[in-house]
Amino acid sequence: MEFPDRGQLLTEQPHPLSHNLDQLTPLEFVVLCQQADREAVAAVEKIGSALAAAITLVATALDHGGRLFYVGAGTSGRLGVLDAAECPPTFCSDPHLVQGLLAGGAAALLRSSEGLEDRPDLGAALMEQHQVTQGDVVLGITAGGTTPFVHGALREARSRGARTIFLACVPPEQMPCTYDLELRPLVGPELLAGSTRLKAGTATKLVLNALSTGVMVRLGKVYGNRMVDVAVTNAKLRDRALRIVMDLTGLSRDRATDLLEAAHLRVKTALLMHWGNVDCSTAEALLATHRGNLRHAHQSLVPDRLE
Repeated sequence: MEFPDRGQLLTEQPHPLSHNLDQLTPLEFVVLCQQADREAVAAVEKIGSALAAAITLVATALDHGGRLFYVGAGTSGRLGVLDAAECPPTFCSDPHLVQGLLAGGAAALLRSSEGLEDRPDLGAALMEQHQVTQGDVVLGITAGGTTPFVHGALREARSRGARTIFLACVPPEQMPCTYDLELRPLVGPELLAGSTRLKAGTATKLVLNALSTGVMVRLGKVYGNRMVDVAVTNAKLRDRALRIVMDLTGLSRDRATDLLEAAHLRVKTALLMHWGNVDCSTAEALLATHRGNLRHAHQSLVPDRLE
């Protein structure tokens, strides 16, 4: 794959309002940063339809036993790893369901390994290592659109039949590609020319936030706006779980505590036990029948009552 002159990329251009960045007062700098942040939000708003399509594509794949892989280098890769790492505690998802693959591996999270991003073979090798198949989705993240490591992974994933998504902050004419779906929030030039950890990084985080949350909602890991699949692994999350149970049942804290403990700290099980006046094993069997979807399980138990 031939890449364009990187100096012509949108993400490499100087920002017209930051030519005197080194002369600004701290307050002037902050005001300019906030303006740039709004540009990032606006750019993500413009790709709403494509982002919705990505949610549908990924949710369908995961619902049929597939996995989602984020692949990237530098800031882009670290943001993918971050989003993947936050799925298990938020949604109690299997750590293998959403995975972040970073050029340089775990060590690159703390110490830059940017030179490895020039190796498309390393990206391809990761697809082989993780045995990517036609049931999976691979989302390549590269702010400037040209990272060989990412394209190597995407090409290999596509050759294995996996669905591929390309996330970049440059327009198609600057970096054309032939992947299944493109997400291109065009944030424009950075205040610090070429530093895509700024607006491009912000836009990437916004996209991944919406994508993973939207996917988990479609997979039934959310009830209303509550994270009912929360993994109760510390005091904060235990308190959150209790408040969810209290809010959705009307129970006192003491009674909600007893219910949650009887449900082995599983919020969805506790709620079904209360709503249906059933024991733990019955509630868990009902959830299993409905593939963990609390709303579907509840409707089958008490179809005339929507909590």
